[in-house]
Amino acid sequence: MTQLVTDQGFVADDWAAGFTALGCANDAASLDVPSDAQPEDIQLSSTLQMIRIDFPSSADGRGFTIARNLRLRGYTGRLRAHGHVLADQYAMARRSGFDEVEIPDDLAARQPQDQWLARANWQDHDYQSRLRG
Repeated sequence: MTQLVTDQGFVADDWAAGFTALGCANDAASLDVPSDAQPEDIQLSSTLQMIRIDFPSSADGRGFTIARNLRLRGYTGRLRAHGHVLADQYAMARRSGFDEVEIPDDLAARQPQDQWLARANWQDHDYQSRLRG
């Protein structure tokens, strides 16, 4: 089982449409994207409502790059990080374009909601904005 995290903390997952593996359908409503995918290989279409990007390890940051690339290419649908994202990485996930993070229940037990909520003010602690002053 998994737990969905947003700026409001742990929330119920309202996505019931499932996920299509990358490269399996051109008109899918959602895609499951592995961390080693090349962002330019992800076909954006008008039917695409959700992209879920895998994080096989908290040390694997390729998903942040994929998310940022998709947003820069104009993707405006839901973008979900999936897997081993730590509460300390939540601000980075949001800044790179993710709307939400889906984590395993065992990680949610080790890092409860209060740890995620402590990072939910991700827009207030952006060092780049502070430097631009």
